Amino acid sequence: MANTISMPHDVESCIESIGMSNGLTSVFIEVLSISGSMLAKTNREREMTIWLAQEDQSIVGIGTVGFDIDEMPWTVDTFDEEKDFMLRMIANAIAEAGWEKLSYEPRKESVLYCLEQFRIMIQAFVKQHVNLSNYLEWSEIEEDDDRPTIPPGYPKCAKHEVYLSCHGCILCNNGS
Repeated sequence: MANTISMPHDVESCIESIGMSNGLTSVFIEVLSISGSMLAKTNREREMTIWLAQEDQSIVGIGTVGFDIDEMPWTVDTFDEEKDFMLRMIANAIAEAGWEKLSYEPRKESVLYCLEQFRIMIQAFVKQHVNLSNYLEWSEIEEDDDRPTIPPGYPKCAKHEVYLSCHGCILCNNGS
């Protein structure tokens, strides 16, 4: 199995999807999680980072973390700020910021290509494609949930300084 990141279905043919092996997907998500954790200042930025960190194959299953860009937890009111943050997150990851936190040496050429393609996709994504129900469903707090989707207070891993998701630290989960 592998994972694919795509544009929304009605504009999918305009921009090439990113197809990644399971290993490359893990690296891709990990470097974005590191980058987002370094940059996030607002709760929405933290939430965008946490959403990506939840795409943790070691917990949710190999080959199950592909997504369409409109499935991310975008909002209409702060869309421009969210998009700007995502572009800064990607640029920071391309600059290899925080990669020293990984317990392995990634194949740079492959992950940088995917990050560049992801940047193109985010640049092309427009507010008209936001499906607010994705954010509302994802962020809903369920009664008696001992592992909420968005951990209260936005805690970070003491070892890696990345935001924890409901699955814990993506780097610890993957052996870094």
